[in-house]
Amino acid sequence: MKILITGASGFIGSFLVKEALSRGYETWAGIRSSSSRANLQDERIRFIDLKYDNLDILTAQLTDFVRKEGPWNYIIHNAGLTKTPDKNNFYRVNAENTRNFIEALAAANCKPEKFLLMSSLSSYGPGDEKSFRPIRLDDPQCPDTVYGKSKLQAENYLRRQVYFPYVILRPTGVYGPGEKDYFVEIQSVKSGFDFTVGFVPQRITFIYVKDLATVAFLALENTAVWNREYFVADGDVYTDEEFARLIQEILRKKHVLHARIPMGLVYIACHCLEWIGKLLKKSVTLNTDKYIILKQRNWICDVAPLQDELGFIPAYPLRRGLEESIAWYRKEGWL
Repeated sequence: MKILITGASGFIGSFLVKEALSRGYETWAGIRSSSSRANLQDERIRFIDLKYDNLDILTAQLTDFVRKEGPWNYIIHNAGLTKTPDKNNFYRVNAENTRNFIEALAAANCKPEKFLLMSSLSSYGPGDEKSFRPIRLDDPQCPDTVYGKSKLQAENYLRRQVYFPYVILRPTGVYGPGEKDYFVEIQSVKSGFDFTVGFVPQRITFIYVKDLATVAFLALENTAVWNREYFVADGDVYTDEEFARLIQEILRKKHVLHARIPMGLVYIACHCLEWIGKLLKKSVTLNTDKYIILKQRNWICDVAPLQDELGFIPAYPLRRGLEESIAWYRKEGWL
């Protein structure tokens, strides 16, 4: 069985590759020639550099691949942008490249048995912030970030195609060894400071990266699951302060200043940093999209379909996942 995992050099992609190898797949890692292979050292991995932004070249690449190797049984399309100084790049990379990839696979007769798109909870937009009801699959998709809108556009391209069965996964906050955004908070707590945003606590949900990889293969290998969509979370809900205090406990940090920053100050900071990022042509962690994400209070999603249809039981509740992640950060000298 052959599988292609795009975006394989990234945080999530590298764990998807490890999971595929552990299951005995002939594993192809889709990466750019300029991408780091630091997390892709297994000699069994095969590499391919697909030119998603040019439909004709991409079709020719895939046609040649099929002639030599035959089509992949499964494809996990994980490639995408989460940060960029130019927000138009979200649509170009996350949406248009997905459309090109789908069309090229069909034109080259490189149709997989199942195509899995790694999307995001952000494709739904804000949940109910009064009742804090979980976001459900039958809720309207109204993303309020450019990133979320680009992911929704990619989902719509996939839904409209008729070439092969698909699955769409929408993970919530993904954390684990090597992840950089949550690591910033871990660093901050270790330094003795924890700054949360807004005076109403965020309700946040998580999925450990290894559990996310497990879900992906549960969805691919279950023959009864096709043309289905799932939110992916471990099923537990935390406030932002509970999350910070759990990090503090695992770090065994006795004294941490926990403070809440007014939304207005965060708004100003995000706009200023985004302007600086555009000036320097560099991606920044805090930007106007990030402000909308920080402002959102309800990140709870309904995972009953995930549990009922795929039988998913997380191996990593948040404490265990954080313990393993923090141990990795220490071992690698990040902390």
